[in-house]
Amino acid sequence: MGVTLTEKAANEVKKVIEKMVEEQGLPEGGELVLRVGVQGGGCSGFSYSLGFDTTTSERDRVVDVYGVRLAVDKKFDPYLDGTVVDYYDGLEKRGFVFNNPNVVKTCGCGSSFQV
Repeated sequence: MGVTLTEKAANEVKKVIEKMVEEQGLPEGGELVLRVGVQGGGCSGFSYSLGFDTTTSERDRVVDVYGVRLAVDKKFDPYLDGTVVDYYDGLEKRGFVFNNPNVVKTCGCGSSFQV
């Protein structure tokens, strides 16, 4: 199943990419991919990583979700399989949120997790 984005999250990623093209002079229509991963740390053991990359490898699962190229290293499958990345825009907070069915425990602040 892998990782996917909601349409709202994909639209926000596109806005960020447009801003990067405008402000940093990145070429339009470039090969930027949104890379989702896991790193050790946080009070529950793991935290999510989210960023842009210009390269992919045979280790990556690369899919197009609502016009956003999404890359996830296959080594993260046990941690991220079935995860949906959404975008929350409320009065008290704003940002990307991870809805991960594999999580058995999270920390109080919600920035780290345990599987």
